[in-house]
Amino acid sequence: MATVTELKAVLKDTLEKRGVLGHLKARIRAEVFKALDDESEPRPPLSHENLLINELIREYLEFNKYKYTASVLLADDHPEKAKGKSTNIKDLHISQAVKR
Repeated sequence: MATVTELKAVLKDTLEKRGVLGHLKARIRAEVFKALDDESEPRPPLSHENLLINELIREYLEFNKYKYTASVLLADDHPEKAKGKSTNIKDLHISQAVKR
């Protein structure tokens, strides 16, 4: 019969292989930072250039399969983005170099 320690190790390995453990850790980090975020100090307005930079960083993270890091970035995303600002490749005035 397996001990509790052995069952914990098998469960941890299984969750790591499925990618669930990394996702949970990233989500917990994002929630901790969200809880620590000082709501009394408003964020500066998000310029269009900064919005594009954020989108480029997000795309880079997703392209390179840094999905847990990207999930933290998305959890900390600026609220103005939800107000209807959108970005696309035309906003950057460049052609798309890599097709997925």
